[in-house]
Amino acid sequence: MDRSRRRNEMDALNGWENFYVIVGSSAGVLIGLQFVVIALIAEIPNTGANAQSGSAFATPSVIHFGAVLLLSAILAAPWNGIATVASLWGLMGLCGAAYIIIVALRMRKQISYKPVFEDWAFHVVMPFAAYALLTISACVSRVVVPESLYLVGAAALTLLLTGIHNAWDAVTYHVFVRRRKNGSSQE
Repeated sequence: MDRSRRRNEMDALNGWENFYVIVGSSAGVLIGLQFVVIALIAEIPNTGANAQSGSAFATPSVIHFGAVLLLSAILAAPWNGIATVASLWGLMGLCGAAYIIIVALRMRKQISYKPVFEDWAFHVVMPFAAYALLTISACVSRVVVPESLYLVGAAALTLLLTGIHNAWDAVTYHVFVRRRKNGSSQE
């Protein structure tokens, strides 16, 4: 009985290979692009306040992309059963949720930018929900494996899309707001 249950659990994972290849590859490429963008905007004068805002706004995007990449690798690896995999993604969810609390504290503490509703939604609420969903799906996987895998997929996509939004938001802020401020202060 245990062997047939394991086979059914693993059959549930079999249909997800392409999804995690696409999502994981996208996350890896976006991590690289994030580093390129940071290098390009490095010319903008930096202050201690800017470093604080970087750890509150830029670093989490790389962390989310990294989480999606790691999650994709975990789910694409050949496992003998779902219990270990679910434990790993559940642990990722718990660690991610704790990290989002740190991000929220950093956002409140930094002084170079006053976060607006959209910032709180995309830097705190959505990632926290995605990491919580990972944790919940790990618990649910003990009962219904296929449904839990859809929750994991939803969490991965939420983190990927949140990271894309936040990276784009950071780039547009640096290009259109900070560069304009620095240009007008140099005149």
